[in-house]
Amino acid sequence: MKEAVVECVPNFSEGKDARRVEAIVAAMRVDGVHLLDWSMDPDHNRSVVTVAGEPLAVVESAVRGAGKAAELIDLTTQEGVHPRIGAADVIPFVPISGIKLEQCVMLARQAGLEIWRRFGVPVYFYEAAAARPDRVNLEDVRRGQFEGLRDSVRKEAARRPDLGGPGLHPTAGACAVGARKFLVAYNIFFDSSDVAMVRAIAREIRASAGGLKGVKAMGVLVHDRAQLSMNITDLEAAPISSVFSAVSRLAQRYKTAPVEGEVIGLIPENACERDSEWMRQLTGFEPQTKILERRLAAPLTWPSAL
Repeated sequence: MKEAVVECVPNFSEGKDARRVEAIVAAMRVDGVHLLDWSMDPDHNRSVVTVAGEPLAVVESAVRGAGKAAELIDLTTQEGVHPRIGAADVIPFVPISGIKLEQCVMLARQAGLEIWRRFGVPVYFYEAAAARPDRVNLEDVRRGQFEGLRDSVRKEAARRPDLGGPGLHPTAGACAVGARKFLVAYNIFFDSSDVAMVRAIAREIRASAGGLKGVKAMGVLVHDRAQLSMNITDLEAAPISSVFSAVSRLAQRYKTAPVEGEVIGLIPENACERDSEWMRQLTGFEPQTKILERRLAAPLTWPSAL
């Protein structure tokens, strides 16, 4: 029987303080769990950590990371361009091999329960783990961000957490825990500083507005450059080359063009299109460290606890 391997990709609302992020990653060290990738984005003020391994060990790793984030991150003073509702903002479980999405749903539910029990951080379940149809989409869960959600949970029963509450944790907010298929986080930069332009492209490209299936997108300004920040959740329906082509066509309307791209976290081998324009534009892309299958064979060393 094939050994079950599950991936977890927690997103933490800290991307500027390396010591805090290292402490969170170090807290996630559990026997049976491999550290595949972690990155800090100071502009979005967000860090993304990728771990994989034996399912129950990965659950424990994610729970410990959420606890350390709740200890170190205060959302009442945190700012960044990326939407967030929690110190450990989202924790998705992803089937890699020998395990099905339905089983990852159970892992997500178990992790959410432990996060509430141990740390008093309320939990929302999203995507395949959603307990309610209006919480399948992460954008709906995160509407209003920490500040808006903190107020609305006191007034609207429909916005209260699935576990815990009714109020949010005073400094760590809430955590969205889910189960989903593999996702590629892909950002495109343009030769423009027009944020209205890139937001218009985001509206047209995202699935929720009738754009490309499996594409979530938002437009932001990063270092005076317009950036289209995307999560591609269905690589079969929306190969990255197709997404890049559609974005390029839309950009022509505004007399601009994509000039640079980046992949946040890992990407599966079958999503790489070696001779494509989108891959030629990638910065900092090293196949040995950015391709999932290669990183599984050669995981990173865990940082030391501070």
